[in-house]
Amino acid sequence: MIAKGNYYVYITTNPGKTVLYTGVTNDLKLRLQQHYQNRGNRKTFAGKYYCYKLIYFEMYTDINQAIAREKEIKDMSREKKEALIATKNPKWNFLVV
Repeated sequence: MIAKGNYYVYITTNPGKTVLYTGVTNDLKLRLQQHYQNRGNRKTFAGKYYCYKLIYFEMYTDINQAIAREKEIKDMSREKKEALIATKNPKWNFLVV
């Protein structure tokens, strides 16, 4: 059975825009709040590197497609991730949901 709904593949960065984190969620607003609350938490990558600023996201209705896309983005080089972000957010503005 394929789960249907709204799923988001997203990229966050730290305030200095030096670290990228890619994730997938079905509640982007809640997930961003969790990243913010976990900032400085050395037990998680996003927390350790303060990656709570949203700079890119894609929406899917199929969780399997979202997970596949997340893996694809995670396998990209930093340069390719930067190019992907630039397609929708060339100035890397921090997005609000």
